[in-house]
Amino acid sequence: MPTTDPVAQFYSERAADIEAMGRDEELRRKSLDWMLHADRYKYTYNFTWMGRPIIKFPSDIVIQQELMWNLKPDLVIETGIAHGGSIIFTASMMEMMGINGEVVGIDVDIRQHNRKLIEDHPMAKRITMYEGSSTSAEVVELVRKHTIGKKCVMVILDSLHSHEHVYNELKAYAPMVTVGSYCVLPDTFIEFFPKGYFSHNRPWDVGDNPYTGMKQYLGETDMFETDHSLTNKAMITETIDGYLRRVK
Repeated sequence: MPTTDPVAQFYSERAADIEAMGRDEELRRKSLDWMLHADRYKYTYNFTWMGRPIIKFPSDIVIQQELMWNLKPDLVIETGIAHGGSIIFTASMMEMMGINGEVVGIDVDIRQHNRKLIEDHPMAKRITMYEGSSTSAEVVELVRKHTIGKKCVMVILDSLHSHEHVYNELKAYAPMVTVGSYCVLPDTFIEFFPKGYFSHNRPWDVGDNPYTGMKQYLGETDMFETDHSLTNKAMITETIDGYLRRVK
């Protein structure tokens, strides 16, 4: 009589639980309610990675770690640098795994104090930063050169969160993602927050945000599919259905 592989059984049971969570509309609503309540205190600003602020939900940090462990990307492109926590995190994952890889970060305004702290960081040896619009032809071409000879390229788009900007970023950077790897779109959760919540001081809102830009892009290509399992298991996440796996 065949014995059950306990490792396979664990992962099978976990996958079933994740799928069931994804069907739980009450849990989804409660998760959004929690995120909205916690945002009163700028919850995502409260964490650091290796000394630099990383403006993410902890669950999204863990999911990126899982993806990087499985994919072993030798190039990660990130738009939006801010305090540098995310590119430091990405570089540290490469360092820990012994990957001969690099992180390319782009921001329209790399503030001098942030630049100095990033450049002085032990992980800086893996990081290249470009200042300028992520959608400008000049910057896109600079970044494209980094993809030459790379085996696995991952992209994280986390700069200006308007529909138009994210859509244009997707057109520029999504084709750089290698088959089997991911394009990640943080802040798709804007579409699920109350209308007007952000627009009082930001140029994005329900109907005009990374989620809607992503939907337009996905309607024009069959290169990517949404990995719903990652949203389903995180629940408290800024990346609602924003984990896109390249399939062709």
